[in-house]
Amino acid sequence: MTEDEITAFAATLPDVVVHVASEEAGDPEPAWGDTFLFHNPDGVIPRDGRLPFATIVRSDYPGWDTASDLDRPGVWRLNIAVGRAVFTELLGYPPAAYDDHRDGVDHTAADRILPHPLYAVQGWVAVLNPGPATADRVRPLIEGAYTRAARRPQRPR
Repeated sequence: MTEDEITAFAATLPDVVVHVASEEAGDPEPAWGDTFLFHNPDGVIPRDGRLPFATIVRSDYPGWDTASDLDRPGVWRLNIAVGRAVFTELLGYPPAAYDDHRDGVDHTAADRILPHPLYAVQGWVAVLNPGPATADRVRPLIEGAYTRAARRPQRPR
């Protein structure tokens, strides 16, 4: 799977807003080129504190998010907010137990469903360069994250 295939798939879901971070949009420089997938019936990037339900990150964020070594050529990471139940089903332990498992996780491994290196405790998983081993799982995980986001009440503006 490519980044474009994932973004195109997510964009077919109702009320999805695809945002590619850029200087022009006023996003922080480390995020430029990263993709953020939101649910918002208004059709714009939510400014009410809602988080994306999935992201595609193309490089390390120095001093903060470097565990996946995304600065390697051709490496990128899909991040999906799957929630506690799906996280537990996928990884065999709940998000709250991530710290107990962190040392056994190779966050640089491609084409594997992994706990997100920073947001595992919030029920996020990550896949570096989804390929044959994970492609069949990625679409349903994105759909599930989208469904969870769509069910959340919107905050007042």
